[in-house]
Amino acid sequence: MLAPFFKETREDVMCTVRVVNTFESLAAHVELDGDVAVGPGDEVLVHGKEIRVPYGETREERRKATIRRATWLEQAWIRMTGDLEFMELLEFSFSGEEI
Repeated sequence: MLAPFFKETREDVMCTVRVVNTFESLAAHVELDGDVAVGPGDEVLVHGKEIRVPYGETREERRKATIRRATWLEQAWIRMTGDLEFMELLEFSFSGEEI
């Protein structure tokens, strides 16, 4: 009866991986096919060997990806603690000087 709250589910989908290594940008983007929503706590694993892109180039590849869906308990925990973890990324500075 409690299985849906604690059972891990996985889903395989195809995706497009785009890696950019230029002066303007160093980035990697994954675009999942279809109307796949990734929720709080979900993990996406893109299969295949690493993509190495020489400087000045962009590469795009099709890959298989596995989405591990977070359990109900994991989702609840992420929602409760997510704001606290986000605040760790912020840097505040207070100065006594008047502007």
